[in-house]
Amino acid sequence: MKKFTVFSGFLGSGKTTAMMALTQYYTEHFAKAAMISNDLGHGVNLADNRFAQLSGCNASEMTEECICYQNEALAERLNSYYDSGCELIMSDIPGFGVGALEHVYHGLTAKFPGQFELAPFTVMTEPRIVELLRGGTAGDLEYIYDTQLEEADLIVLNKCDLISDGKKAEYAAWLSEHYLHARIICISALRGEGMEELSLALKNGKASMRRPDIGYGGNAFMNAMGQMSEYYLQYHATVCCNDFDGTAYLRSIAEKVRDDARDAGREVPHLKLLAWEPEGDFGKVDLIGTDRDIEVNHDFARPCTQIAVVINASAVCPAEELDSILTQAVKGISNEYQLELIVYKTECFGMGG
Repeated sequence: MKKFTVFSGFLGSGKTTAMMALTQYYTEHFAKAAMISNDLGHGVNLADNRFAQLSGCNASEMTEECICYQNEALAERLNSYYDSGCELIMSDIPGFGVGALEHVYHGLTAKFPGQFELAPFTVMTEPRIVELLRGGTAGDLEYIYDTQLEEADLIVLNKCDLISDGKKAEYAAWLSEHYLHARIICISALRGEGMEELSLALKNGKASMRRPDIGYGGNAFMNAMGQMSEYYLQYHATVCCNDFDGTAYLRSIAEKVRDDARDAGREVPHLKLLAWEPEGDFGKVDLIGTDRDIEVNHDFARPCTQIAVVINASAVCPAEELDSILTQAVKGISNEYQLELIVYKTECFGMGG
């Protein structure tokens, strides 16, 4: 069996955490699995892929553009995994992306007929997004939230550990009512809950290969995408005077970005900060909205004297302004910690062109 599935879903819905949990669970209980992190940034070892590898997952990445436009490279990557004994492979797409059902599933089918068995097209969501859709308060981003779910064969409501059983049932019922073509599964990727049901749904299910009219390239699409910007930074930091707490350092940067973006009236749906030392110890911190607390996914186990850092951010903010917010936060917090920085790569660009 050569199963492949796409994990779509908005920024901060937990796609990476879910793919990591699923890769490990599926490998332990069924057969070898692997995950692909897809990112628009250039370079290698961006935050999601590096975090997955540091956590022991069978993972790789495809960068520079969405897998929607890399059918041949994706097919080559899939075949290399299958040749190594993998049975299930999953890849995400950028968290504001739509259209992967057409571009990836139908693209692979047209160019490589019969080579891959496509599992249900999977879309991750979370309670806050469901609340925004139910309340009609999603603004211009409603097109992305709604369209991603409309493409789904399988909707995965993640972060169910944060809500009551009653709310979970309520949200699942609403999703079932509004997205009639999709099966709903509730999970907590962070706690590993729901992995058996999700594994079986992908192992035994098949893609419907529907072609919903999502208005790709239309005004709603352009308005939503025109608000989004991406930021990438890779650097090395050395402590000049004493050991320091790497996790606290990452957290301080995230807090500074959150506060400055909120003060400017901007939103940062997902900011990922990952750092590691030469011996392999690492820390991971996330910001998934300016109205939320900082999330520490992994703590450094001990003080360190040098770290490599990767920062990825997606924001509802003009690129020039996002670049300023992130650059000033890193510079200011690094100065507070008396760090010496060597910057290897930085880029920031708007999705509207």
